[in-house]
Amino acid sequence: MCIFCKIVNKEIPSNLVLEDDDFYAFHDINPKAPVHILVIPKVHVDSFNEISSELMGKMTPFIQRVATHVGIEKSGYRVITNIGDDGGQEVKHLHFHVLGGAKLTWSHFTDADPKDYL
Repeated sequence: MCIFCKIVNKEIPSNLVLEDDDFYAFHDINPKAPVHILVIPKVHVDSFNEISSELMGKMTPFIQRVATHVGIEKSGYRVITNIGDDGGQEVKHLHFHVLGGAKLTWSHFTDADPKDYL
């Protein structure tokens, strides 16, 4: 069982933000912004490539509720998911990073040269 499934099952503690029958949102333990929340489906889905349109259709309003709940819906926020090894996915359970609470930059891309990847 993956670490996020254990969090959903309350086998591992988390700092819960919001939860409903289908989704669970909690604070990231290694935040990259003043607000950094992970949103996961309660059922195990390996990555964005495997999520059904029905489940994604439910997840979108849940993520929006999370942003409202933590007060970043008006100032702005970023929603990111990493897919596969090259995309930086570390936990093989679909999760969206919801980041906000400050003016966000793309500093991790400033030294990347696209020619290096062509």
